[in-house]
Amino acid sequence: MSTDPVNDAMQSQIKNLETQTGRKLEDWLKIVQSSPLQKHGELVNMLKTEYGIGHGYANLLVHQAKGSFAGAEGDETDWVAEQYKGKENLKPWYDKLIATIESFGDDVELSPKKAYMSVRRKKQFAIIQPSTKNRLDLGLNLKGVEPSGMLEKSGSWNAMCTHRVKIEMDSALSPELDGWLKQAYEQAG
Repeated sequence: MSTDPVNDAMQSQIKNLETQTGRKLEDWLKIVQSSPLQKHGELVNMLKTEYGIGHGYANLLVHQAKGSFAGAEGDETDWVAEQYKGKENLKPWYDKLIATIESFGDDVELSPKKAYMSVRRKKQFAIIQPSTKNRLDLGLNLKGVEPSGMLEKSGSWNAMCTHRVKIEMDSALSPELDGWLKQAYEQAG
């Protein structure tokens, strides 16, 4: 059994894709690689439109074909360092959030992506993204929690989260924020 839940989930998604479509991953990769389209979004839309597959599968296939997913073979990029280039002033906030999250338990998994850090337990419960040079966004999955104060609905910012907190000053890193993080962690268990 693998010790990498993200890779396990990706392998499961590939198996499901093959079962549902009757095509092997290699066949799908040939389709993507033979397309004259180059941009990620264009390729995803082509797969959805021409082959009728869902966004998740299309996104997976384009990342696989381009080797552009975090953790791809031969990819030794330090994604956290890349995320904070030119935004170094936000890194102390990121570090404080990570320390808080890791204090919840030893079952927290950090999975860096190109633009954000995915924070998982059994499922993703938070993302941390340096969105601008002066703002760190914390996305949370908090089912059944009404927005209030700094805690707002994520809206179109990120479909993988129900809520967002915009961190633009030290005072945003508060016991209230820690409570929302803890609640999201507990719901993901």
